[in-house]
Amino acid sequence: MDSPSAPPTGLLVLGKVVSVHGVRGEIKVHSYTDPIDNLLDYRCWILQRDGEQRSVELVGGRCQGNVLVARIKGLDDRELARTYAGFEVCLPRDALPLLDDGEFYWHQLEGLTVINQDNQLLGRVHHLLETGANDVLVVRSCPGSLDGRERLLPYTDQCVLSVDLDAGEMRVDWDAGF
Repeated sequence: MDSPSAPPTGLLVLGKVVSVHGVRGEIKVHSYTDPIDNLLDYRCWILQRDGEQRSVELVGGRCQGNVLVARIKGLDDRELARTYAGFEVCLPRDALPLLDDGEFYWHQLEGLTVINQDNQLLGRVHHLLETGANDVLVVRSCPGSLDGRERLLPYTDQCVLSVDLDAGEMRVDWDAGF
């Protein structure tokens, strides 16, 4: 799976245009949302590639296998649609729905310092991985961390004790030797 690049401040990358579909200008989009068709809930997309940005309006879409097939307003030509390949699909952060207490978007967890019950700084959340059983936090060393190791921690209630976005930290039940 492609990994989203860092968008300009205030935008989140939620997918990527991978190719065209058919002859009427539809595009295939790899969605980073779960479920993948959540991306179709947003009608105004910001497409970006190599410093270029385009605001587009989604007029329809559907799941087809593991990709989305999307129709963009005014895009009805296959050759023109081909030029959209490689654009990332972005949304403003404030377009996402508010979550209940104790729920977080992955982008909110990235960058948090990770401290275990012995007050040892294990590192900083670099990114998360989706696995079949549970999501996994990829924790990489940072200035002041215990050692230079990368750790993979399960994002479960048993491991993650608390998340404090204001303090920028996550408390975990994790032995530094693992």
